[in-house]
Amino acid sequence: MTTLLAQIRLYSTLLLAALALIVLLPFHFIALYISGRSPMRVAQLWQRFVCFLIGVRVTVTGAPAEGRPLLLLSNHTSWLDIPILAGVAPVSFVAKKEVATWPVVGFLARTQRSVFVDRNRRNATGAHADEIAGRLSKGDILVLFAEGTSSDGNKVLPFRSALVGAAQKAIADGGTATIQPVAITYRRMLGLPLGRQHKPLVAWYGGADLVPHLKRVLSEGGIDVEIVFGPARTLTAGDDRKAATQEAGELVRKLVAALNGGRDPKVVLAEVEKPGAPIAQMRRNGDRQAA
Repeated sequence: MTTLLAQIRLYSTLLLAALALIVLLPFHFIALYISGRSPMRVAQLWQRFVCFLIGVRVTVTGAPAEGRPLLLLSNHTSWLDIPILAGVAPVSFVAKKEVATWPVVGFLARTQRSVFVDRNRRNATGAHADEIAGRLSKGDILVLFAEGTSSDGNKVLPFRSALVGAAQKAIADGGTATIQPVAITYRRMLGLPLGRQHKPLVAWYGGADLVPHLKRVLSEGGIDVEIVFGPARTLTAGDDRKAATQEAGELVRKLVAALNGGRDPKVVLAEVEKPGAPIAQMRRNGDRQAA
């Protein structure tokens, strides 16, 4: 794409996204004022429009579970994960506290009703878990990027379990919460496969500067991404959150590897749900304890 066309695409995307935000934001706040919480449908509509402007094409396998409270455990590759996931489902996010101070991004994150946490202070985990639990207990769907950071899209880092305990705190009167693994993988850009060496074109991780990466993606667009909602499981107050988190991480790792290798995610899901498979056994154990 020529420099002139790239600039036109960049500024037109930013302008149209800003205009749509100005139009839709009052409706978002009205819903929040009337109900005391926003169902996030207005935000979902705006995020879908942003993905359309950028040129993101999303293929979805599965859907968010019906059970509440619901905590989604996802891998994390790029800032694009946020508009993509928020466009697919009416969700809010658990974000690192620094995001709240970023210009524009912080405002958008607060509008998305994100929960900001300090991952570097272990003694703050309990307070963060209480806040997340409160949101979950009210019916909000929260996305936790369980790796604790973003990666290059070729691999999935180990999932951290500290904040998964918030789902257990959200359980009232001996009920159950639901946790569900979610895999997100970027497959193509401008019609070309994103191989291992090309993932950084979309992935934003490590010490990469946000603004140049943002400009490049908005200028070029044409991104194909796949999202897979894995099998959900119930989580009781007495369950081992570390084991549950590890199993969710293993499934996301299998799904990401399968998608990167061109495999059908439905085949992977069928494999892990076979009798005797670890994920299937985990879910059956959780359901048995819940009963």
